[in-house]
Amino acid sequence: MTQRTPALAQLADAYGIATEFWDWQGRHAQVPEETVVAVLQALGVDVDGDFVERELSRVQEREWRRLLPPVVVVAQGVGPVVPVHHEAGTTPAATLRTEDGHERSLGMQSGEQEREVDGRRLRRVLLDVPTDLPLGWHEVAVSAGGEQTRMPLVVTPPTLGLPAGLGEDGARAWGLMTQLYAMRSAGSWGIGDLADLGDAGAWAAGLGADFVLVNPLHAAEPVGEMEPSPYLPTSRRFVNPLYIRVEDVPEVAYLSAAERQLVEWHADDAQRYLALDVIERDPVWAAKEAALRLVFRQPRSLRRSRAFEAYVEREGQGLVDFATWCAVSQEHGTFWRQWPSELQDARGDAVEAYRQQHADEVEFHCWLQWVLDEQLARVQRDLLATGMSLGVISDLAVGVHPDGADAWGLGDALARGVTVGAPADQYNQLGQDWSQPPWRPDKLAELGYAPYREMVRAALRDSGGLRVDHVIGLFRLWWIPQDAEPFQGTYVRYDHEAMIGILLLEAHRAGAVVVGEDLGTVEPWVRDYLRDRGVMGTSILWFERDWDGDGSLLDPEAYRELCLATVTTHDLPPTAGYLEGVHIDLRSRLGLLDRPLEVEQEEEARSRDEVLTDLRRRGLLREGAEVSEQVEALHAFLARTPAKLLGVSVSDLAGDKRVINQPGTDEEYPNWRVPLAGPEGQPVLLDELVTWRSARRIARAVAPDAR
Repeated sequence: MTQRTPALAQLADAYGIATEFWDWQGRHAQVPEETVVAVLQALGVDVDGDFVERELSRVQEREWRRLLPPVVVVAQGVGPVVPVHHEAGTTPAATLRTEDGHERSLGMQSGEQEREVDGRRLRRVLLDVPTDLPLGWHEVAVSAGGEQTRMPLVVTPPTLGLPAGLGEDGARAWGLMTQLYAMRSAGSWGIGDLADLGDAGAWAAGLGADFVLVNPLHAAEPVGEMEPSPYLPTSRRFVNPLYIRVEDVPEVAYLSAAERQLVEWHADDAQRYLALDVIERDPVWAAKEAALRLVFRQPRSLRRSRAFEAYVEREGQGLVDFATWCAVSQEHGTFWRQWPSELQDARGDAVEAYRQQHADEVEFHCWLQWVLDEQLARVQRDLLATGMSLGVISDLAVGVHPDGADAWGLGDALARGVTVGAPADQYNQLGQDWSQPPWRPDKLAELGYAPYREMVRAALRDSGGLRVDHVIGLFRLWWIPQDAEPFQGTYVRYDHEAMIGILLLEAHRAGAVVVGEDLGTVEPWVRDYLRDRGVMGTSILWFERDWDGDGSLLDPEAYRELCLATVTTHDLPPTAGYLEGVHIDLRSRLGLLDRPLEVEQEEEARSRDEVLTDLRRRGLLREGAEVSEQVEALHAFLARTPAKLLGVSVSDLAGDKRVINQPGTDEEYPNWRVPLAGPEGQPVLLDELVTWRSARRIARAVAPDAR
């Protein structure tokens, strides 16, 4: 058994693995030795027996064995440090090729080091790289002694500037926040779709809104039981075809009368689920998929055919891999680790042969993504045309399903034998296991961050902004070894300069804002770093207190300027429900309370009353006000903050009270399956909501000039 030794601690540190940390109560905690060993093994490090010293020596010499680092990411204006390790006696030659194709020779800086590695005398010099490089993905090439290596050099914005309008003093934008699947209309096939997103945005734009923030639209399972949580997708790069509005696909016009009748029959079948008080993804997708297969078989015009081909070419191998996973799943199920062994390797010959044999099925899943890409682009164009300054703000989940398409197609870029979660805190004292495989920091660097870049680009392509769930995960993530309890994990660090820098580069190119969900346990310096790089934070009214002082409520003028401020979030009930304590009653029924119900109710009531008393003191709320008036007052409070973005939940506009997601539950509660409802709990369609004066009143509360 491997023993805790200084060498093991040094080895862990070399891979960014914490051997100690400070917990949520401020106590110093030692990471269990078996956790450190398991995480090292997940990174491909052999720590059996006496191999620790050998592995430590190997990792300490790792950079010396490379002619160039795998990648360098630097902020614009900062001189990049690019070391070259070449055999003594050879003379390296280096060139830089910028993204636009310009090429120049690079010299070497004065000063050098030498070291003996594997019997070879190696020399270390630094390239003389200019500091005035443009933003972008450039390439450095070095040759020495018959060896040649190329390396991506990524130049990123020092900070992400605000879009026109928001950068002005006092300027701000407000918008809707919605769980799209739950926001249904009479034209929906039983579930909210992209046409509903466009209509909701157009309505909000008429009230003066500048954006619509949606839940992650990431791809889910194409067969079997679809995972209801949008935060546990099968792929973060691609989109769930469940959100397609079938009638908006141009090829529907080419259907025969009989085929059109079939599509209408499928639509009628799906729309009957609008009457239910629960979201039924599986039967709705079955109906929608059947209709889409009819449309897929229709001939495409030459113009449309070329557009499809161009999309497939642009998306490259990543799209092909995703579509192949979908095709294999149709036959063998979605748990790829239970597939025939020869199909478990995405790069294997058997997979390529399967792809050729099932080319039509692979093309169908590529086509679905093309349709989604077109419909998303149309929504964004339409919203900007209505006068919105941002349009859609997308949401990026923390990770993916361990048996999903990304976990299969990205190979060892994702770690095996560990999952992502959270350490113990005041809300989950045993910690949380989110069951998602994490990025491997070392493999991301070796791949030049290409998988991460492609994921971020896809999320930003048809968006005016990106919300990054658990943005702290770009700095460090809590890794939990397989079969261990969540509290038995440890932190693993990432190169946050690279992760944040690439995110900002792609957001800059898209003209988008970035909102980081920075709630929970956060190292003190991280929020300052994100602010300095232009990443907005997240402020939830109920949680905003003077935590560095006496814990009192934060005055509105003391809120951060660079943030998205909201009253509620998807892990809390809608505001009307929160005011009535429905989450406490729910947690009691589900057996999730650590203290007696009466104690929890008293504490919640005291916290709510403190906020409501403050609203009355500020003249925002009258004595004896009803819950609907309290909701308006809370949003009026937000309008007094300097926050650049204000978010209003569609659930609050509807007066909904029901919990969307109850953390700590699985099947005990219908998480992510609750449709939008009114104050009495009856399902409400978008067609009705847009006529309600109560919804307009909340819009006027957050933006007094709203129409």
